[in-house]
Amino acid sequence: MDINTKALKKNAFRVTKKRGMTASRIRVPGGHLKAEYLSLIQEIADKYGNGTVHLTTRQGFEVPDIDMKDIPEVNRLLQPIIEGLEINQEVPGEGYTAAGTRNVSACIGNRVCPFANYDTSGFAQRIEKDIFPNDLHFKIALTGCPNDCMKVRMHDFGIIGMTEPQYDAYRCIGCQACVNNCKKRATGALKFENFKVVRDHDKCIGCGECVGKCPTGAWTRSEEKYYRLAIMGRSGKKNPRLAEDFIIWADESSIRKIILNTYDYVTEYIDKEAPGGKEHIGYIIDRTGFEEYKKWAFKDVELGEKAIVKDNIYWSGIRY
Repeated sequence: MDINTKALKKNAFRVTKKRGMTASRIRVPGGHLKAEYLSLIQEIADKYGNGTVHLTTRQGFEVPDIDMKDIPEVNRLLQPIIEGLEINQEVPGEGYTAAGTRNVSACIGNRVCPFANYDTSGFAQRIEKDIFPNDLHFKIALTGCPNDCMKVRMHDFGIIGMTEPQYDAYRCIGCQACVNNCKKRATGALKFENFKVVRDHDKCIGCGECVGKCPTGAWTRSEEKYYRLAIMGRSGKKNPRLAEDFIIWADESSIRKIILNTYDYVTEYIDKEAPGGKEHIGYIIDRTGFEEYKKWAFKDVELGEKAIVKDNIYWSGIRY
C-alpha cells in the first residue's frame, strides 16, 4: 500500500507502528466540549478503530488502529465534532487540514474554579480561531492563576491569569485573613498598617488569593483582565527548559497579536533543512537572538499602560 505520509499527517492522522494502520487526532480547543461528542468518538473507535481512545497530554483524543482506507469515513464522522467546536476547516467533510499548531490546552478556568481569574476555555477557543489551520509546530496553554495547574511554563506560550485586586477599606474589618494568606500562599505583598491593608504593587503577582479569603468582600477582582505571558518553555532532547516571563499585566488582544506575529517570524527564520521541516521556536530565537524575535513579536502591538516587558530573557534548563 503506497502511503503519502506527509499528506496523512497534514490530515491529522498519525503514522503508527502497524503498517497500513493509523490513528485519528481529534482537537478539543480549551479542553472543553459537549458530552454528546463523546458518543461520536466512541462510534469511530468501535467501528473503525480497536475500541479504545487515548486521552492526549494536550487534551485531545487519539483513536488508534484505524485502517488507512477508512480515513474518508472517519473524516465524515468527525465533521459534526469539527463544526460543533467551530474549528476552522478548508474543505468540509475532509477532516482537519493541518499537521502543526497543537491543540490549544487550558485548565478548567473561572467557569468552575474559584481560584481562576478568567475564562480559560473561551480565550483558548479564540486563539484557536486565530491560528488554525497552520503547519507550523506551536504549543500554547492557558491557566487561570499562578497555581499553574496546566503547567503552561512547559509550552511555547504560557498564558497565566492575573487580577489587580481592588480594595474597599470601608468593608475591611482588620481580620488580616488576606495578609496571612498572602504571606503563606503567595508572595507576602500585603501588610497591615494603621488598621488597614496595604498592597505592595511590585510584589503582587495578581493571583487573587486575597479576594478568596476576605470574609467581608473588601477585596474584589478587577474588571479588567490581565495576563502573564511566559514564553519558550520546552521538553525535548537538547535543552529542556521552563518558559520565562516575557510580559506581565498584558491584555488579551496584545497576546493574540504577538502569537500571530510569531508565526510570521518563524516562517521567515525556520531552518528549511530541519528534520521533518520542524524547528522549535525556542531554538530559532536562540539562533537569531532575543532582540530580533522581540522586534517581530511587537509589530503593530499596542500594549496597555500597565504592561511590563522584560528587556531581555535568559533561559537556563538542562543542556546535553
